[in-house]
Amino acid sequence: MALINVNPTRMALMDLKRRHKSAKRGHKLLKDKQDGLMQQFMGIIKQAKALREEVEEELGNVFKKFLAASAWMTDAQLQNALSSPQAKIELEVETKSVMSVKIPSFTISKEGTITSYGYAGTNAMFDEAVEALEQVFEVLINLAQIEKQAEAMAIELETTRRRVNALEHKMIPDLEQTVKYIKMKLDESERAGIIATMRIKASLQE
Repeated sequence: MALINVNPTRMALMDLKRRHKSAKRGHKLLKDKQDGLMQQFMGIIKQAKALREEVEEELGNVFKKFLAASAWMTDAQLQNALSSPQAKIELEVETKSVMSVKIPSFTISKEGTITSYGYAGTNAMFDEAVEALEQVFEVLINLAQIEKQAEAMAIELETTRRRVNALEHKMIPDLEQTVKYIKMKLDESERAGIIATMRIKASLQE
């Protein structure tokens, strides 16, 4: 805590009281925002954790199927099957505001199919792996969206936390200490004025 550099006057006291009131109100609003952000953040983290576990499990299954398929196919067959995909995917990114935080929202649009190869040169395990990979791709996009939302929310949460701490541990205590100091100085001046008046009165009576 430190005293704010102001002259100990009644005008300064009124101004500091006004600033203190505004700081307390701002602190409450920011604290409420911090609590709301934390609740939203924890919900997003929970979603991200579940999606990541799902992605890891599905990708693991895809890799196993590709490994099994590659055991029955030559490198040339694998390369030929995957060299000319006909699928086209577009990703549209929009932003929405949640508690004054801009978070991304992804929308996927697909055309064509990823299975553009001839089935004669592949096997069932390879076909299953390609189809599984196409399905897990959408989950990956959802995971990327959720994690970007979590990142934006975390940045805003940290900024809000710093503001709350600055008000709670620095600005408000400094204002309160300065108000107390000015009140003490004004009381001293008032007592000194009363004593001086009494001395003048006593002197006149003599």
